[in-house]
Amino acid sequence: MKLSTKGRYGLRALIDLALYSDEEAVSIQSISNRQNISDSYLEQLMRKLKKAGLVVSERGAQGGYRLAKPADEISVGDVLRALEGSLEAVSCGAGNNEHCQGEDLCVTRYVWQEINKSIQETVDSIKISQLVEESRKAREKGQIKVQKCD
Repeated sequence: MKLSTKGRYGLRALIDLALYSDEEAVSIQSISNRQNISDSYLEQLMRKLKKAGLVVSERGAQGGYRLAKPADEISVGDVLRALEGSLEAVSCGAGNNEHCQGEDLCVTRYVWQEINKSIQETVDSIKISQLVEESRKAREKGQIKVQKCD
């Protein structure tokens, strides 16, 4: 499984939002500048995150985006599923593969189910608040630099 830029950039944007939206809504432009992501792409990502109930938008001169709920209630899995859809590495392990012949007898199915389960458990166990804390620690050490992710 490989995440697209939607998932990677969206997660960065949401962490940025959590870091900077305590006092006021955060504009797309400010996230864009800090994260080196285009405004138009961020708008697309924020629309999906808003539809998923993870962010809210505020209109007006001081408008922008905020988290829809506390950062400790939003998991990495919530963000990635909102932007990427299914996080399954292999679909046949989920029991929904219509093209698989002999699925009931497939010994490797167990492997795919375990891989999928591990991915889900991992991304659901990591909260945005944890990533915000890690970001703050890294800043204190001077380790944070805006990098372009490929």
